[in-house]
Amino acid sequence: MDYKKSKAPVNTVTRNIMDLCDETDNIYESVAIIGKRANQISIEIKQDLSKKLAEFASYNDSLEEVFENREQIEISRYYEKLPKPTLLATQEFVEGKIYWRDPSKDNN
Repeated sequence: MDYKKSKAPVNTVTRNIMDLCDETDNIYESVAIIGKRANQISIEIKQDLSKKLAEFASYNDSLEEVFENREQIEISRYYEKLPKPTLLATQEFVEGKIYWRDPSKDNN
């Protein structure tokens, strides 16, 4: 997933708590859902970054190492500029893009 194209803000945004509990009627449940999604996003980003940086792993010294190091720096900068996972998850929640369910309520 390309998180750079997300509408999530890069900086922290003040949000109306009542807007976050529209779907769940419980702010704590909303925060738990957002937190779980943020953890999933964080894992996805870490795996993607590790996969890209693994391509540069070399076991011998060469003159190309300086060029590869620049590419690694550019990749790292790209990931540093991404919105934080919590901001991405909150944006997804507000936009209704997160699927969630409460098994205890499904049985009723």
